[in-house]
Amino acid sequence: MKVAAIILSAACVPGLFAQAPIERRPPSNQPIETLHVETRLVNIALNVVDDKGSPVGGLQRDDFTISEDGKPQKIAIFEREATSPLSIVLAIDASESVLRNEALEKSAAKHFVNALLREQDELDLMDFSDTVREIVSFTNKPKRIEAGLGEIQHGDATALYDAIYLASQRLESTNPANGRRRIIVLITDGTDTVKGSHYEQAIEQAQRAGAMVYSIIIVPVYADAGRNTGGEHALIQMAEDTGGKYYYVEDPKDLEPAFRHVSDDLRTQYLLGYYAPQRGHGDSFRRIQVKMKDPALQQKFDLRYRTGYYADSQ
Repeated sequence: MKVAAIILSAACVPGLFAQAPIERRPPSNQPIETLHVETRLVNIALNVVDDKGSPVGGLQRDDFTISEDGKPQKIAIFEREATSPLSIVLAIDASESVLRNEALEKSAAKHFVNALLREQDELDLMDFSDTVREIVSFTNKPKRIEAGLGEIQHGDATALYDAIYLASQRLESTNPANGRRRIIVLITDGTDTVKGSHYEQAIEQAQRAGAMVYSIIIVPVYADAGRNTGGEHALIQMAEDTGGKYYYVEDPKDLEPAFRHVSDDLRTQYLLGYYAPQRGHGDSFRRIQVKMKDPALQQKFDLRYRTGYYADSQ
């Protein structure tokens, strides 16, 4: 009783326990509110080459800086040799102006698929001429792709931008987990003759999917008279904006080396990632810049990567 009296009287003395913390507990029948903050990981596949075009290996996380819309970002993920899975759409122009030596072209595509595909990768096969057709949906079975190459149907027109748009849509449906890289490989002469998707729509859809566009540009037989240089330049610009690359092929025998260059390019990429800053909702295009921290290396090496992403896309 004396102890109780002391405690009671002390509680009545103003300021005696003023420094004691006060803990307020919610009623036991009400759940504690949890605040969830969504963060988006932005992955960047990066190729670094020297002045001869040879891949530069051995670089470290601290060799690079990343900024989004001019604001520095912390590099959260770094792989010196990207081992992340690949989702690839191989889209073949089936117009008569492109498929000149079909046997060689199919052979080169088969070798590319067999050399590149791993267990964790997947490839989708499309052809395009008057329309775009998905011949084989995503698979990691080379035999299925080989069989699909025998089902290419020729046509007169070239729905090039429709093919890029639809290929990007298919890639957007793939699982983005584990830093998956999304790739479009085109075999075409760069001419679009169908009133469908426009260049702007095609490049936006590719950027929304985070797809890198690799263009193997077939040069027409009849020199400059049959070339669509405007279409070629559009493919070159698309490759630069998405972090891909382009290759010219004048002889069908050069197609297999071009495929090999694409394969080597994908095998020698760095993978960088950062968490996008919270800036509210919207569909704005956010620009990415990757640089070498050392200005001397920045001058010495060429860096190739996608230039940005849409805030409301995957």
